Amino acid sequence: MKKRWCVALLVCLLAATAGCGGRGDSVSFMVFGDPAELAAYQSLVDAFRAVHPEVGVELRHVASQGDYQKQLVTAFSAKAEPDVMLLNHRRVAQFAAQGGLEPLGSYLSKSRALDAAQFYPQALEAFVWDDQTWCIPQNVSSLVVYYNRALFDEAALDYPAEGWSLDDFVLAARALTRDLDGDGQIDQYGAGMDVGLMRLAPFIWQYGGELLDYESNPTRLALGSPEGLAAFQWFADLQVKEHVVPDLAAEQAEESENRFMNGRLGMYLNSRRGVPTYRTVEGLDWDVAPLPQGERSAGILHSDGYCMSARAKDKESAWTLIEFANSIEGQRIMAGTGRTVPSLRQVAESPAFLDSTQAPASGHVFLDALPLLRRMPNLPEWPAIEETASREIERAFYGGVPVEEAATAAISQTLTYFAVDGP
Repeated sequence: MKKRWCVALLVCLLAATAGCGGRGDSVSFMVFGDPAELAAYQSLVDAFRAVHPEVGVELRHVASQGDYQKQLVTAFSAKAEPDVMLLNHRRVAQFAAQGGLEPLGSYLSKSRALDAAQFYPQALEAFVWDDQTWCIPQNVSSLVVYYNRALFDEAALDYPAEGWSLDDFVLAARALTRDLDGDGQIDQYGAGMDVGLMRLAPFIWQYGGELLDYESNPTRLALGSPEGLAAFQWFADLQVKEHVVPDLAAEQAEESENRFMNGRLGMYLNSRRGVPTYRTVEGLDWDVAPLPQGERSAGILHSDGYCMSARAKDKESAWTLIEFANSIEGQRIMAGTGRTVPSLRQVAESPAFLDSTQAPASGHVFLDALPLLRRMPNLPEWPAIEETASREIERAFYGGVPVEEAATAAISQTLTYFAVDGP
């Protein structure tokens, strides 16, 4: 009897981080990001464990966002997904439509720690699909321009500021693109970005275009509209005409984000998620500026939410983790790491986020952009649509085909994902 008790105690001690003696099995929590981002989530989990030692947490991490999405698709197909996961808002409908996610609206309404009215509506509404709230948003980021202050100083350029235009962006990128050693090859580029529909979208809206032909019951992408093509051409011209961003060979040799961190790229378009990593780069003098604006003002929402699997064995514990992560304490922890623009007003508009002693000094830029934010469509098929369209956008961006041909191909290749009937 004594031997059995000792064995049981030993098992419990070894499994302490898995919640032995708690309400159920350990809660598996899956996130993506580079090492600095992982450290941010580890800080969150450590704080949660201190408050809720009865709930075990198994933190799973995938570095590449692309690999993360692939692993989630495979896990959901095998009904072996994590209990809690981080999902971008534009991917939620895909898994919710398959019955893989637990609706969280009722949990939120009953919570004593969270109040829907405390969230920025842009973030919370992004996770509503089929009249239900599926995830609780951790952040309400926008696309901004990260810029190297030292390179702007060397080029005698004013730092980008509120109200700058698309023309101003191109002029700055030209001045920042340089052959530093006189060998006829560009060593320093003016700008860089991921290439795809997510980056093109805000400029389509700025030109007065739309992503879909109809907001309700869409039948196709609207990239072929005059406004859509004009925005697409401006975007592609950054590479094929202006040569202010790396060409395909240069990008494959060294990604633009790495060039920015290595001090050889003037401006890089990204959301808030790059901040923890950029803070670790010694000697990099950087800040953020608003997205330049065209004929109309528009930005694009970048928001990730904590979501629960419909098959989570211990939903009470899973919700306890989600609830803590989005509490004032949880969001202050993540804000302190630099990873998020908090989705809670109280945290976002406090020194926990607006700390000018840490880069970026102009963190208010993210909050200033909130009135301009639009979001990608909430459709179960949207991840497949976006992936297909992005391949064609990339082809045109790197000079493989004309913009019109790429737009036509993107439209035709994605028709199968839309309903056949119009509105």
